[in-house]
Order: sequence, then C-alpha cells, then structure tokens
Amino acid sequence: MTKKIVVTGIGASTPLGGTAPDSWSALLAGESGAASLTQDWVTELELPVTIAMPARVRPDEVLERQDIKRLDPSSQFALISALEAWQDAGSPEIDPVRLGVDYSTGIGGLWTLIDAWDTLREKGPRRVLPMTVPMLMPNAASAAISMRLDARAFARTDVSACASSTEAIANAYDHLQQGLADVIIAGGAESCIHPLPLAAFAAMQALSKRNDDPRAASRPYDVGRDGFVMGEGAASIVMETEEHAKARGAKIYAEIAGGGVTSDSYHITAPDPEGRGAARAVFAALEQAGATPDEVTHINAHATSTPVGDIAEYKALLAVFGERVHDIPVSATKAAHGHLLGGTGALEAIFTILALRERLAPPTINLDDPDPEIPLKASATAQPLGDAAQLAVTNSFGFGGHNAVVAIRSV
Repeated sequence: MTKKIVVTGIGASTPLGGTAPDSWSALLAGESGAASLTQDWVTELELPVTIAMPARVRPDEVLERQDIKRLDPSSQFALISALEAWQDAGSPEIDPVRLGVDYSTGIGGLWTLIDAWDTLREKGPRRVLPMTVPMLMPNAASAAISMRLDARAFARTDVSACASSTEAIANAYDHLQQGLADVIIAGGAESCIHPLPLAAFAAMQALSKRNDDPRAASRPYDVGRDGFVMGEGAASIVMETEEHAKARGAKIYAEIAGGGVTSDSYHITAPDPEGRGAARAVFAALEQAGATPDEVTHINAHATSTPVGDIAEYKALLAVFGERVHDIPVSATKAAHGHLLGGTGALEAIFTILALRERLAPPTINLDDPDPEIPLKASATAQPLGDAAQLAVTNSFGFGGHNAVVAIRSV
C-alpha cells in the first residue's frame, strides 16, 4: 500500500535570506542575491568572473564557535538549515532508530580540502588539522545532522552534481515508502565561492561574465543569457508519513507525491540536446505520483541561464506536456538566488512547496528579452495559481547526465 508522504518542516540559508521564510519573501519581491566579489584573491588571480551570490547570513552569525571550527562551510550551512527545518516541524519526539537523514552535496568540503593543501605546502604535514578528512568528506553534512538530531535509522549521502538534493528528496520518499524510517531530514548544501571552482566553471564557459552588472547576470530564457552565477547555502525539509504527521498534530505544508531519477548517458557536461533523459525523469515522477501531465499546474525549472541547458530543458518539457506547456506557470528562480550546485534542488523544492501553499508561482527576474525558442510562461511578477488543487514538478539536472525530478501536491 502506497503511503502519503508529507512535508512538515522547511529550513534554508541562501543568498536571499538566512531562513526559508526570509528567502521566500525576497524571492517574491524580485530581489537578487548577486554581488561583486571583494576578496583579495579576485584581483590577485585575475579571475575572469568576479561575481557570485554568497549566502546573505554567514554561518558564524548563527552557529557556535565549535561548529564553525569542526565543520566545512558547506556542512555549516547544512546544519543551519536542518535545525531550522527541525524546529519548524515542531522538533518531533521520535525513536532515534526511526529517524533518518537523506542529504546531499555536489562537491563537498572544498574549502577544507584546498586550505589543507595550502597548509601542507606552506607549513608542512604537522600543521595539517586532524579533522581535515572528516570535514572534507562529502558525507560530512549528513553525519553532522544525524549526530545533532540523534538520527540513527541511517545517514545517507547523494552526490550527483546539481541533481543531488532533488535526488535526495526522491530517495527519502522511497525510504519512507519502504518503512525504513518514520521521519527523514532531506536536503542539500554547497559552499564553492572559491577561486578554483570559479576559474574552472569559467573555463568551460558555464558562468556568466556579466561582471559589470551582477544582479542582471543570471537571466534564464533571455536571449542575452551567458551562464549561471555561483550561489551558496543549503536547504532542508522534514518529510514523514501523513499518518505519523497527523498522529502528532503536525502542520503539513505539502505532499511529496513522487520522484524520478534517470541518466542521459550522453556527455559529461552537456545535456542531451533533445532532453530525452530529463523528460523520462518527469514522466517517472508523475507515474510514481499516480498523476498525468495534464494535472500539472506549475513547473519550477532547472533553468541555469546557460545557452544550451535552457533549450534542452524546454524540449524535455515540450515532450512531456505538449503544447500545453506554454500555458503552465513556470518559475526559474536561479535568476534570483543563483546556482547552489548540490543544494539548489532542495531550495527549489521549498520554493515549489511554498508556491503551492500560497497558490503563487514566484517571479523569474531579468527576463528582459525572451528567447523565442523557449516560449514558456515565465513572468517577472508572481503568477497566481488559482484555488483548485495543485500539482507541480521541480527539475534538477547535473553534470554526468544526472536527472532528478520531484512531483509535489498541495494539501
């Protein structure tokens, strides 16, 4: 028997705000988290990209000093968002062996790894911190969350580039269906505003070079789009069976109705130009949800603002929804919060959950000159979704040909 899986808590630390509600308010207001980078290494290394979207609230403003010392920035953001989500869910009393963690990252403890290498070269092996490996490992975030919240069912880590946290949510859905836990904290985190990934992404022509106008740099579906803007932060949701949530009197935001995960098997960085793997992921999520494409009322698109990526996703959506896709309200929120890599899918899932709850599709900023090859229904202002029951899909696609989609229903 299929169980109904619901969301009872949300938390986020993003370029738009230090909490999920603050991030949502800024998104609806059409704000951008983009700014020029002021660190010394920007000019010293002559980086071709000098803009990014750093988290609006720094971890040391929220966490204790011990957490800052023992966790990489990516895990710091993860813990902040998970604790917010847990508190928002009412800090449920639960047997630790029935509480699980499905968390994710695209890259992991990048800052720790590179700082340790610099220390080794400059000061020798005796000065390398003993906590280096526990801080840089990709599963550090899920471990930190599980230890803080005493989650003993499991603490699993998904690493599938920019599809990571959407895949984590899809896996959490499966794990709840399988009865492996009653409650799961799911999400993702990333902190890669560092000269190495900025230089590397720029070298592959993935980042926007609109250095003179940071707030307008990320522009999905616009003719002038030239790449994404790097963001950082984390987002977490608390998922549980409806039966468990109702038994404890929890508030319910939305239903996670299903998930789909596929692979392009096409190219290590480029998407299948026809979007076939992405389309299969949407179909799979809807099938698991027991729904048809005709029932979908909102789409939160991956929409990174890259020339080829946006078109490939449009072709995938056209394959799923046909001409009706042009009438479905679409939100491309990376224009406002940037690309959080492994953390972006969970953040966009939260925005989709809130869109259904408030019956309001968030705006897509910077869409000044829409690309005629991508005639989607995106708007610079929030689009009303109506009072009827809602079903949305949120898409995430990553290097390596990873595709992950989650279907979400209003309650």
